[in-house]
Amino acid sequence: MNAISKKINLKNLRSDIDSLKKTLLNLNFQKSTGQLENTSKIKKARRKIASLKTSINQQRGKQDA
Repeated sequence: MNAISKKINLKNLRSDIDSLKKTLLNLNFQKSTGQLENTSKIKKARRKIASLKTSINQQRGKQDA
């Protein structure tokens, strides 16, 4: 991958993380009001955010090396 596509990929990952954080916030509100039936969605969203952050850090590590 060249530097330009890495920057675009990092921007996409960050935007995905932002949207997942908004989703997670909504899920937590739904859980607190008793509207959320499938609480496993919260865990899946948290893990997806962690996975995306990990891939960002891995790409940064490759750039620094």
